[in-house]
Amino acid sequence: MKIGWAFTGAGHLLSESVEVLEELAKTNDITVFLSNAGEEVLKMYGLFERVSSITGGRYKELTKESDQKYSFPISGRFSLGKYDMLIVSPTTSNTVAKIVHGISDTLVTNTVSQAGKGGVKTIIIPVDIKKGDVKTVLPAKLEINTCEDCDECQAYKACPNKAIIPKQEIDLLKCTGCGTCENVCPFNAIESGKIITIHMRPIDIENTQKLVTMDNITVLEEPKDILTYLEDIIS
Repeated sequence: MKIGWAFTGAGHLLSESVEVLEELAKTNDITVFLSNAGEEVLKMYGLFERVSSITGGRYKELTKESDQKYSFPISGRFSLGKYDMLIVSPTTSNTVAKIVHGISDTLVTNTVSQAGKGGVKTIIIPVDIKKGDVKTVLPAKLEINTCEDCDECQAYKACPNKAIIPKQEIDLLKCTGCGTCENVCPFNAIESGKIITIHMRPIDIENTQKLVTMDNITVLEEPKDILTYLEDIIS
């Protein structure tokens, strides 16, 4: 199959999404669509290179919002029915809100809109789907309480992207999640993969519920559900 896979700026379910993407790429042609935020977040979590490595060739492109400007011409492939399916995973509450209100001002929301016009089935994995609290994983973080305020910060010296602001924080827009800073800090002041709990907002849950009712869109809870869904429709 020819599949479009779109990433938005969510960190929650991001690693799980990349794993499923890699699995599907073994037997399908996949074009990756990155919103500006999606590109940034993949880099923060050290996943950008993994996603890039599965692309190469027509219908196996890596498409960045920054390269598509304002008209997002590649999304026209969906209105022409050139793809068999579009997957958006993970999907931020902001993207869901735009989709349910008919706003298509980003590469991802425009692609969803064109998929609808072209009758291309769309699978969406929202990060805000159930009421209550969820646990999510953070990218690299400088723990001020652990930092020993060294005269010469080893993490700063070692960072290939100069993303460390000594004694303050990590500039996540420069960070590529390589883990070098975490490995060299003698006081373990830098931590990646920290798990925190966040609370789902009622407005985001409400928008997800609206998404479920939209034509030609299937909402699934987790990226792994995509594989089961595809097995069912193929069989």
